[in-house]
Amino acid sequence: MAKLNNISVLWIDQQATLTVDQLAAFAEQGMTVHCAASAELSEDAFVGAQVIVLNLSQCTGLLKQVQNAQMTANSTAPVVARVQRDNFELGIQAMAQGALTVVSASQFDAREWAETMISSEISQDQQKHAFVFADPVSRNLLALAERVAQVDVTVLLTGPTGVGKEVLARILHDASPRYDGPFIAFNCAAMPENLIEDMLFGHEKGSFTGATKVQPGLFEQAQGGTIFLDEIGEMSFHLQAKLLRILQERSVVRLGGQKAIDLNIRVIAATNRNLKNAIVQRTFREDLYFRLSAFKLTLPPLRDRPLDILPLVEQFAAQQSGDGQPVRLTSQAQQMLVSYPWPGNVRELQNVILRAMVLANQAPIDTQHLIFDDMPITDERDGSYAAAPSFSSPNFSSSASDQGLPPQQPYYVDNTNGAGQTGNATTGLNQAVKNSECQTIMAALQVSRSRNHAAEKLGISPRTLRHKLQKLREQGVSVTRAYAR
Repeated sequence: MAKLNNISVLWIDQQATLTVDQLAAFAEQGMTVHCAASAELSEDAFVGAQVIVLNLSQCTGLLKQVQNAQMTANSTAPVVARVQRDNFELGIQAMAQGALTVVSASQFDAREWAETMISSEISQDQQKHAFVFADPVSRNLLALAERVAQVDVTVLLTGPTGVGKEVLARILHDASPRYDGPFIAFNCAAMPENLIEDMLFGHEKGSFTGATKVQPGLFEQAQGGTIFLDEIGEMSFHLQAKLLRILQERSVVRLGGQKAIDLNIRVIAATNRNLKNAIVQRTFREDLYFRLSAFKLTLPPLRDRPLDILPLVEQFAAQQSGDGQPVRLTSQAQQMLVSYPWPGNVRELQNVILRAMVLANQAPIDTQHLIFDDMPITDERDGSYAAAPSFSSPNFSSSASDQGLPPQQPYYVDNTNGAGQTGNATTGLNQAVKNSECQTIMAALQVSRSRNHAAEKLGISPRTLRHKLQKLREQGVSVTRAYAR
């Protein structure tokens, strides 16, 4: 496990304090802990604190007190709430009121706390180096984003999967006058429609079975800040109409409520779909598109900004190693990384580097350590597929190393050349496989009550099915609206 890089923690506990041995154990894990009781809260207590650990007893009043003190001290450190295991409701309230995460109040093990910090992405290095802008294309995008951030306008981010749309959304928030407000990110395809509606708009007490209290929605929680709606193209027509009204009226009505609540928020949406095609297919509202795209930013794929690749490699390697040592790559490995088309964009690059570090085992990364994902590349212009160049994985079963021979080098397989009998046969087989997959998917949709049910019949995850349906729509295959969500 990678260690933290000297994170400063403000530990607030009314009932107990950490022992000298516990403080030393935290220090070994890269955490410098400063203990305080609630009565000692002052502006000076928050100076330099990167994380605040807060022990809650029966209510979230102390959390509100700490948040008010943070505002006075101009502190933006995230709060980790500690609650008793049997008080689950208190943990939910703390998360709703802005706590980053909730852990058990009985947790004192330094290793467990280090894992909590890393899993919650509380890291000085990660906060400072969230994105790389080395390529001129990226620098132009950053300069434009910083100008757009100063204007309180709705922004639509477009680009293929894995290029960093949420990262750019955070940059837009941090560079805007709303930087000290909340940043709420929500994936519109992550859950069923009824739950999405409840989470976005909130509900009044008694509005449905189980609604035992008033619950503000994410739009309300983003007051004074930014709400980021990822995968907006997957939102249902019903919710699109409600979102359009919120953008027009700048107010929201909770489920079961009558009163409109005024909103002071900025909306940033993102999609990897072609929304203009979705409008033609009547799966996305044209009026909503023009409301969201007051300013449109397109993130280019990684292959179009090659000078970002090696700096990203250095960043990912530094995050993985945790010891601050720079990654070492041979010139051949660097050339292979820069020349690869990266159909999976930044996410695929991160996976390749993690594999390479495991295989290299602290030695310089060479070509035999680079294992690329075998996936097709989609041409954004016509939605057609092209075969991605593939590289062989290292042959660990070979005894060449035992005989003093050099390790087997990966070879390049060009699947894009259709010349020759073998190439034509392969192309025909690939097309037949695609046609068969399309027919199987459409048949499963016809006999299933929902997309999740269809995914279960096909033996794949709902997310994989959603991705395949998107590819079919991009190729002009008509997918019914019920399953286009």
